[in-house]
Amino acid sequence: MEKNLFSGAELIVRSLEDLGVSCIFGYTGAAILPVMDELAKSSIRIVINANEQCSAFSAAGYSRASEQVGVAIVTSGPAITNTLTAVADSYADSIPLVVIAGQVPEHKLGTDSFQHIDVASVFGPTAKKVYSVKSINNLEMVIKDAYFLAKSGKPGPVVIDLPLNLQQKEVTYEGLPLTRFSDVYEQDVHLSDKQCEQFFDLLCQAKHPLLYLGGGLNNQEGSKAIRRFNGLFRIPSVNTLMAKGVVDETGAMHQGMLGMFGTPSANTIIQENDLFLAIGVRWDDRVAEKVGFAIHAKIAFIDIHPEKVQQIRNERRPTFSFIGNAATLLNDLTDWGMKHAITLDIEPWRRYAAQLKLSWPLDYDRQSPSIQMANVLEILNGKLADDAIVTTGVGNHQLFSAQYLQRKKPRTFLTCGAFGTMGSGMPLAVGAVSAMPSSPVIVVDGDGSFRMNMGELFTIGTQHLPIKILLMNNHADGMVYNLEDVSYGRRHSATCRNEDVRFDQIAKLCGFGFSKRVVQTSELESAIDAWLAWDGPAFLEVITDRNEVLYPVVRPGSSYKEMELGPNIKRISQ
Repeated sequence: MEKNLFSGAELIVRSLEDLGVSCIFGYTGAAILPVMDELAKSSIRIVINANEQCSAFSAAGYSRASEQVGVAIVTSGPAITNTLTAVADSYADSIPLVVIAGQVPEHKLGTDSFQHIDVASVFGPTAKKVYSVKSINNLEMVIKDAYFLAKSGKPGPVVIDLPLNLQQKEVTYEGLPLTRFSDVYEQDVHLSDKQCEQFFDLLCQAKHPLLYLGGGLNNQEGSKAIRRFNGLFRIPSVNTLMAKGVVDETGAMHQGMLGMFGTPSANTIIQENDLFLAIGVRWDDRVAEKVGFAIHAKIAFIDIHPEKVQQIRNERRPTFSFIGNAATLLNDLTDWGMKHAITLDIEPWRRYAAQLKLSWPLDYDRQSPSIQMANVLEILNGKLADDAIVTTGVGNHQLFSAQYLQRKKPRTFLTCGAFGTMGSGMPLAVGAVSAMPSSPVIVVDGDGSFRMNMGELFTIGTQHLPIKILLMNNHADGMVYNLEDVSYGRRHSATCRNEDVRFDQIAKLCGFGFSKRVVQTSELESAIDAWLAWDGPAFLEVITDRNEVLYPVVRPGSSYKEMELGPNIKRISQ
């Protein structure tokens, strides 16, 4: 006979199992110990990270790599505040995440109790919602509601503040059906025939339309919908950093990443479009501030976030805009276009776009005696499987990766875009490999970002996670180092590290069966081959050129027509 009464901790675990959660990331402590003890008895796997920030980033990596919601469980006080950066990062990048945190018992709330923090006040501005659990009777509803809220609409992180005594109290488990929550949060809106007609009236008038694809499409449904739409209309496209892999980046019509460090062809074609079709984007300042397309081109904007759509309506005055799920709306438009046999008279524009992409290849100093990050990533790009998942930290290595690693599938390039959080590469990979164990998972990191959460070497090595880490070590914070060269008289105040630490040896001590350092270009390709072929945790440290500069660059306050190509990128005549 099934047990009628459950402790709060048992109820939480039962609710997570109902939701299909099979893996959580966390770090234990007294104020969450009842939940952790019940998890140990359940079917749910616990991944213990080096710290709570990594736990939340791993849960976010789980979400970024899959169609599921990552869950992090931590204790009170400094444990929950340690997750704040990852929560803010997920909020900025619209990543669904549930963080469950232990709290002091209710009678100690509002006191100077050990490890007490006002979670709602601290996390309110950075989370989609904070649930401060007040009653044991609400606990199941809170867990299930939080899960569906996190992934609904504009996805984001939710935080559950859970007093210790409520984990210990007993209550009847109701077994609330998941449809009670999905029916509330998973409601699609559709374009009417009149709205579809308005859209195509606008599109058919354009001679130089351009698709601007954002992270709101970076899922299986969104990627399938935009590929279906553009299989019919073949409109040249560019993507944000968060949308890598939404379409096949090797396609002739796709120009690559737009923005401050975008590809030459993407940053060129944006200057010449007459209809800017923005889908699932947040209008990042590193893109939107650099071009006057609100003056020179008409705008159509589709996004699920009402506040963002209203902001753009006020600031950019789009000719067409609609609030809704991008995939649903794209399918509405494709169906209407097929029904009415819509064709576009833009063949010269298509030919121009294909030629433009071929005319402006990326390049780097191929004569340098020092290894270039661009060279490393160019070699890696030719060897990556289509289903390989790449995670990065933040810095020059991140943007070089975005430029050189061409992805063909959604959710295969995981990086922190809007918040730009260094130290995120390894914990994101821990989440990704847990969500997608059959896909190769590769971390591309720089030494500055790598050091911030170096404890994840222990997590990966001791748990034998099949993650391959590529550390490009230039003994500097390269992006800021480049900025100091340009704007601060080449004075490097806090960006250089002249001491040579053997990170490859540290990785070996942490359980990596493959651990190698490369200092000569001649050794590079064979080392990459051996590293990729290794079965299990593998670490490759490549010593790269501190003075390598990331190009192209469109500097703050400049426009796309002022893009700097550097000494090596040159136009090729076709």
